[in-house]
Amino acid sequence: MADALTVINAPPLTTIVVGGARMSLPVLFAPTPAAGKRFIEFFTASIRNPNTRKAYARAAAEFAAWCDEHGLQDLHDIEPVHVAAYVEQLQERMAAPSVKQRLAALRVLFDWLVVGQILPTNPASAVRGPKHSVKKGKTPVLAADEARQLLNSIDTSTLLGLRDRALIGLMVYTFARVGAAIGMRVEDVYSQGRRTWARLHEKGGKEHEMPCHHNLDEYLHAYIERAGLVDRKGYLFCTSTGRSGTLTTTPMRQADVFRMIRRRALAAGLDTLIGCHTFRATGITEYLRNGGKLEIAQQMANHESARTTGLYDRRNDQVNLDEIERIVI
Repeated sequence: MADALTVINAPPLTTIVVGGARMSLPVLFAPTPAAGKRFIEFFTASIRNPNTRKAYARAAAEFAAWCDEHGLQDLHDIEPVHVAAYVEQLQERMAAPSVKQRLAALRVLFDWLVVGQILPTNPASAVRGPKHSVKKGKTPVLAADEARQLLNSIDTSTLLGLRDRALIGLMVYTFARVGAAIGMRVEDVYSQGRRTWARLHEKGGKEHEMPCHHNLDEYLHAYIERAGLVDRKGYLFCTSTGRSGTLTTTPMRQADVFRMIRRRALAAGLDTLIGCHTFRATGITEYLRNGGKLEIAQQMANHESARTTGLYDRRNDQVNLDEIERIVI
C-alpha cells in the first residue's frame, strides 16, 4: 500500500488519521475526515491488484493537482463539465487508451464516494472518453525461429540460465502473463495423468491450470532439480544474489523479468525490442499459425473474450511482409 500512498501524495496535501495512522492525501479528496477515510478505503479495501491500485492512485493525484491549478479545491464543486475539460486537456498529451484509463479510474473512485454518501452524484459518469478501436495488438512478437534462437542461446550450465529458460519457456508454452508466472510456487508444478502441469495464479485470484509442452516439461524439471526445489516449498522463480547465482527466497518482480529478457535478447542477437508480454503474443500466434483454433487459444490464455485473444494473433504480419516483397523495383 505504501507505493499507492506515495503516488496519492500530490500537493496540495492534507493530513488525516485512519486507524491511528496519519496519512497525507490531496485536499480535494479530504474535505472532511469521513471523505478522507473513504478515499483511503477505496485503495486499501476495494482494489486488490497492486498495478491497478498504482494506476488509479496516479489518476486521482493528477486530477486533484489539475483541480487545484484551476481553483477547484472543494470536492462538492466538481461537475461533469470540469471532468470533461480535464479529459480534453489529457487528449492533448496522451494517447486515447491512457485517457480512457484515467477517466475509468475517476468514474470508479467517484462511484465509491457516492456509495459512501460522500457525494450525491458521480461527476464523471456522464463524461465520454475518446473513441478508440483496436483490431491488432501492439505487443512486439517473435517469429518461431527467433524464439527458438533466444531459448537456445541461454547458457544452461548455470542455475540462472536454467531459471531464465524455464521462465521464458513457461510464458511461451502456456501463454502466461508475467504476473502469473512469477507468482507461481514450487508446488504449482505437479504431475497428473503422466503429464506435468503448471498452475497459474491469474488476476482476481483465479487459478488456471495448463498441461506442459514437452519442451517446457524439460525446462522446468531441469531447473527445479538443479535449484534443489524438489522437496521444498516457496516461490518458483526467485531473485539471485549478485554474481554468485545463488537464489534467494524472494520472488522476481516484473521489472526483474523485463531486465532479464532484454539482456537475454541482446545476447541472442535479436533486434526486436521485446518485453514480458512478447512471449504470450508469440505463443498464441504460433499456436494459431499451426492450425490451432481461436476459441481454444482463448481458453488456454484464460481470456474472457475471444476478441481479446484475437489481438494477439499476428499471423497477418507475415502475409503483409510477403506481399511487400512483391514490389520489385
